[in-house]
Amino acid sequence: MSSAQRREQLILIGRQLFAERGFDATSIEEIAARAKVSKPVVYEHFGGKEGLYAVVVDREVRSLLDRITTALTGGHPHELLEQAALALLDYIEEETDGFRVLVREAPMMSSRGSFSSVLNDIAHQVEHILGAEFKARSYDPKLAELYSQALVGMVALAGQWWLEARKPRKDTVAAHLVNLAWNGLSHLEAKPTLMTRGRK
Repeated sequence: MSSAQRREQLILIGRQLFAERGFDATSIEEIAARAKVSKPVVYEHFGGKEGLYAVVVDREVRSLLDRITTALTGGHPHELLEQAALALLDYIEEETDGFRVLVREAPMMSSRGSFSSVLNDIAHQVEHILGAEFKARSYDPKLAELYSQALVGMVALAGQWWLEARKPRKDTVAAHLVNLAWNGLSHLEAKPTLMTRGRK
């Protein structure tokens, strides 16, 4: 096995173990044993467990962001919402181990690469789309960031639930998420207030 092939093998094994057990419960010994190599081989390629984890997470972050960016092709905001929801659900379905790595508790040294940082990156893309829509509808475009975080969070949390449930079908889940988001967005009040706090 060439050095590049060995590195790839270790990344795949690390990805699987981090998905199954999380960062803390995965050991260099176990990674080496599954790869049928000695521990120094893992250290040689990644410097340690943290280095391997960083490579695995970086790949998953890029993969998920690429999917979502590539999916956003429709011109109408409703289509864009559908495409984003389906792209995330496709990733969860097709790259289950990768998704599990991202949603598990990240080690303290990993600021980038946590699921929340990925969601922030996605929300920033959605924010630009919403900002233009808000402007066109005379809503405050400064609130687009808040709404993008809420929409992306809703789809991501439902996606985490669906990862385990796997029912209903993916297209049905996406349709219901878009239904909730779109019909909520299409009837937005320009200046909402809370009924329970009284109007000021």
